[in-house]
Amino acid sequence: MYKRIQKIDLSSQETCCFWGPRQTGKSNLLKALFPQAMRYDLLLSTEYQRLLREPNLIREQCLAAGLDANSQLDPIIIDEIQKIPTLLDEVHWLMENRGLRFILCGSSARKVKRGHANLLGGRAVRYELYPLPFPEIPDFSLTKALNSGLIPRHYDSAKPERLIQSYVGDYLKEEIVAEALTRNIPAFSRFLEVAALTNGQILNYTNIARECGITSPTVKEYFQILEDTLIGRQLPAFRKTKKRRLVTSPKFYFFDLSPVIHLSRRGEVVPGSELFGRAFEHFMWMEIVAHSSYSELFYPITYWRTSSGFEVDFVLGDNEISIEVKSTDSANTTHLKGLRRFREEYPVRRSILVSLDPKPRKTEDQIEILPWQMFLEQLWSGKVV
Repeated sequence: MYKRIQKIDLSSQETCCFWGPRQTGKSNLLKALFPQAMRYDLLLSTEYQRLLREPNLIREQCLAAGLDANSQLDPIIIDEIQKIPTLLDEVHWLMENRGLRFILCGSSARKVKRGHANLLGGRAVRYELYPLPFPEIPDFSLTKALNSGLIPRHYDSAKPERLIQSYVGDYLKEEIVAEALTRNIPAFSRFLEVAALTNGQILNYTNIARECGITSPTVKEYFQILEDTLIGRQLPAFRKTKKRRLVTSPKFYFFDLSPVIHLSRRGEVVPGSELFGRAFEHFMWMEIVAHSSYSELFYPITYWRTSSGFEVDFVLGDNEISIEVKSTDSANTTHLKGLRRFREEYPVRRSILVSLDPKPRKTEDQIEILPWQMFLEQLWSGKVV
């Protein structure tokens, strides 16, 4: 079992929501952190059917156990809370009247938001679990990560292809299709494939709609479904303009490399290929997003692109740190154009090119060229942000 970075420190004082895509390890982490906690697992059919019929059973069992704010030691865990959103009414009552603390764990906030828009009146602290980041994996293999993804079961497997196929088939094309509330399942399935093919690229709803045979508003709704179900998120554009006209449309990244591997039907990712470059950038995005959350700095992450084509992959903070990702082992002036143009317009604290270069370098105009391992070590040790 991996030693996870994420801790749920406020569980001793507050009710928490703990979100994350399926198989990222939420249940295992909660069992390790709270082995004695009262637990309700809604993936168990008997538990699910019982509480679906009588959600008040949770309240009655807590009252029978004499639990209150003074006697409760561990939080009460409800796993896959999105399967029975009405349980939130019981949770809310027990919080208000008995002072009890819960951890509400789930893989989709969509149903919960639809049925309980206030989500306990804002009383629940949000945590999120991501696929395995770099510092959680001993003897990390970049090639393996780019070809298997970083869901624990997939990364651990010597032959992850069937696991990824099953994950996408069972999870995305069944549960997510069910969330879509649409009868046009072929269109949604096609949308998933197009979304994977355009992963990490600027969103063009009109083009995607044309390829899928649906309308642009439907495409936007489908992307919202992927965000609500934690399958991906948008990377917004940096909008502070001074001289150059900027692109303002967002990009979209899947939460892990494995759905992209399967849905785009790509082959093996080998160094030097275009696929390697795109997967390498996606991997760095995953690391930065996880670090922003786990570090609790929650710094904004954007990308910068001018209408003339200059681009910086990631801007951290308002404009403090600009990062370009290139899968080259010999970075040169061509790879630095976007970073240099960005520095001309904004007061940047650090400009970093993350690459496969074997050793770090620094240009005369203070642009750092860092090997990817060194960049990640600095990121996770708090030396970048």
